[in-house]
Amino acid sequence: MASEKPYLAVTCTAPVNIAVIKYWGKRDEELILPINSSLSVTLHQDQLKTTTTAVISKDFTEDRIWLNGREEDIGQPRIQACLREIRRLARKRRSDDEEDPLPLSLNYKVHVASVNNFPTAAGLASSASGYACLAYALARVYGVESDLSEVARRGSGSACRSLYGGFVEWQMGELADGKDSVARQVAPESHWPELRVLILVVSAEKKLTGSTVGMQTSVETSPLLRFRAEAVVPARMAEMIRYVKERNFQGFGELTMKDSNQFHATCLDTFPPISYLNDTSRRIIHLVHRFNAHHGQTKVAYTFDAGPNAVIFTLDDTVAEFVAAVRHSFPPESNGDKFLKGLPVKPGPLSDELKAALGMDPTPGGIKYIIATQVGPGPQILDHPHAHLLGPDGLPKPTV
Repeated sequence: MASEKPYLAVTCTAPVNIAVIKYWGKRDEELILPINSSLSVTLHQDQLKTTTTAVISKDFTEDRIWLNGREEDIGQPRIQACLREIRRLARKRRSDDEEDPLPLSLNYKVHVASVNNFPTAAGLASSASGYACLAYALARVYGVESDLSEVARRGSGSACRSLYGGFVEWQMGELADGKDSVARQVAPESHWPELRVLILVVSAEKKLTGSTVGMQTSVETSPLLRFRAEAVVPARMAEMIRYVKERNFQGFGELTMKDSNQFHATCLDTFPPISYLNDTSRRIIHLVHRFNAHHGQTKVAYTFDAGPNAVIFTLDDTVAEFVAAVRHSFPPESNGDKFLKGLPVKPGPLSDELKAALGMDPTPGGIKYIIATQVGPGPQILDHPHAHLLGPDGLPKPTV
């Protein structure tokens, strides 16, 4: 066996994913096994991503982690679950392969730093990209090459879907140990190049009811949730996969909105009720339906996760007009030039007929900004050393 390396650093990025068939509720809290399957769209990392550096060294005396520049308790159960599982897989690989090409001591402690380039805990799937990136970075630094669905899932259920680009299914599985509760790619990011995603940021504040607590309460108190999981979702999964494969936006958009509505209905059916949407969220819903009614077809579709921010799906030929409709209905109060972030969007006309069809009094400042993006790839390794968030001493590099 080759001599041990005293130090190794790996930096990677991982994407946000947005579920179009929602996951809400677990049948096993410890293993994080869902009560229904789900399907998501991976967003492009040029606009939304988590970057994570993992460093192992013989000189480290303890495991440590920094999130968005602040040191956190690495003893958190979900972080520990990911670490234990990666180290278990690394030991298994070491015992299975005497010619291990990466003979790094499993006794080395690890330091981790992670940053998001978007608001954390505001219903923008930060835990999904965060734990997918953590699992991916730890796997690379410890030389693990097996499927990482279980590792990422133990951190955050939806994180397993961020391990792939394009369109991703998380199969709920049936086994008690969760070995078959894994993510798989339904179609790659190149499959539907015309599809565009607009994130309408209503609030970047931390949500009042976290997803973990919300799910647990819904499972315990909502009969609608159980009905949804058993009687509705299986058929919707098959239907949505077909729409994706056929690139059928009419079907895809309508089903996306119906599933979002039903998810939020289960939250209201929870006792005490949970409401992640606010008045602006509901105005966005009305805007979408009036926009579609004006065109006589589903041109745009909304979905809301556990937060007030809207995720809009549309095709590239509709983006400019819909952004103009959003600007008209929710005029920016200030910094109008910073209202639109991400992919460039050419200014589009807004006809008098469409203005009349929207029929809404403007709500200045209701939407803080828009992030324009598209479908993107799964986790990426950053090879250049200057990308590392941690220095050779294992501490965060100073920010400029």
